Amino acid sequence: MNYHKITVNINSTHKPSYFTGSMIRGAMGYALKKVTCINPSYNCEGCFASSSCLYHKFYEATNSFHKYRFAIELGSGKFDFELYLFDDACESLAYVLSALEKTLKENGLTKEKHTFSDITMSVNEQLVYSNGAFSSLDISPKTFQLDSFCPNIKVKLQTPLRIKKDNRFLRDDVAIEEILRSIYQREQEIFYGKKLFKLDYTPSYTTEMKLLKHQALLRKSGRQKQRMNMDGIVGEIAIMGIDERSYKLLKLGEIIGVGKQTVMGLGRIEVLDL
Repeated sequence: MNYHKITVNINSTHKPSYFTGSMIRGAMGYALKKVTCINPSYNCEGCFASSSCLYHKFYEATNSFHKYRFAIELGSGKFDFELYLFDDACESLAYVLSALEKTLKENGLTKEKHTFSDITMSVNEQLVYSNGAFSSLDISPKTFQLDSFCPNIKVKLQTPLRIKKDNRFLRDDVAIEEILRSIYQREQEIFYGKKLFKLDYTPSYTTEMKLLKHQALLRKSGRQKQRMNMDGIVGEIAIMGIDERSYKLLKLGEIIGVGKQTVMGLGRIEVLDL
């Protein structure tokens, strides 16, 4: 299970909106198409190169989990963000970094198209971009592995978690089993190409304490020309006596995200040992 973690820090006096994930993803998509498209018509529909096109895989492919996600902080007042690449998407690191540079320095963010000059980018904690120039990109992907285990944990839902049950989004409560199932489903499809909808084991724990709430959130869709609901669940879940496999899945969820719309920064969790 290989991945790259790209960290982007932007020093700016401009202030972004409360939710930056949709804006950043959309802006990078525009730049990524400019960087990668080889079709003279510039039209994705029926394109001869769609099966090998990074833009198509990231933005046009449907009915699959995308092999990347943005990680943002709600209401931070900053444009800083992280971008994770998974599995074979790691091979396209140079294209992604080029698109990010184009987005931030040439195209701009927000409706005012603010551009930025004071930018740093790191890949797996190694600085690769500063003072307007890239350094070596000879960086190996990280491999997910755990060297420790703690049965008592706190799971923080940092951005709205959107999980469906009985064809409806959960509003203010979620079971840990549903979180684990979502992570397992994402893991199997992203890394192994398998569509599985149930856990292949039974999680166990002794105590579960929740402090959860419904978080209203809207985003403006430039493509659909309307505001779209991004509501979900935020808060904390304390779990005592959890089994080791479930602990490992939750730690993986810190990397790949949980639920729907993770590409825009939703479903971000943090797992803290107690």
